[in-house]
Amino acid sequence: MDKFFSNNTFVIDEEIEAFKLSNAYKVYNDQGAEIGAIQEHKSFFHILLGIFLPDSMMPFELNILNEDGKCIAQLKRGITFFTSTIRVLDGNSSFLCVFKQRFTLLKTKFTLFDYKGKAIATIQGDWKAWKFIITDQANQQIGTVNKQWNGIAKEFFTSADKYIVKIDPQVTEENKRMAIASVAAAIDMILKEK
Repeated sequence: MDKFFSNNTFVIDEEIEAFKLSNAYKVYNDQGAEIGAIQEHKSFFHILLGIFLPDSMMPFELNILNEDGKCIAQLKRGITFFTSTIRVLDGNSSFLCVFKQRFTLLKTKFTLFDYKGKAIATIQGDWKAWKFIITDQANQQIGTVNKQWNGIAKEFFTSADKYIVKIDPQVTEENKRMAIASVAAAIDMILKEK
């Protein structure tokens, strides 16, 4: 496992750009040291597709990079209509797990499945999709994702968001840690980048 995923706290801060074609995030640890980045990859075809499809339906690919710029994980979603399915791959493009958005009326909910299709965690958001609790199959909390207030100018005039992801130190399974660390970027792309 890359040392990036050995952290228990990740501060994921979306970058602000004037003419943004793709999303980019800087990732910090709990001491404020930059430990990596998350970069959206868009092909020319993807940019063209954006002319015809709304952002909520668009496919995306996010690359999680360590501090050396090496891709250590990827998040991929195809074209979607109502709910999203996001595949998580390791740095060698091997399938690790999948997030599936569940249809609910008031609160956002995802289920995390391992590569065998077994449900391993649930991600439940509050009504405004700012706070998420991640629980395992025994209903024990194993992580949280909290959207942070970024100040009035950034909140009202940009779509840039900031998240704090916390993983319970008792979670030692590499694939589960990779998935939990990836949750905030997936949530941002699905719920906030519309």
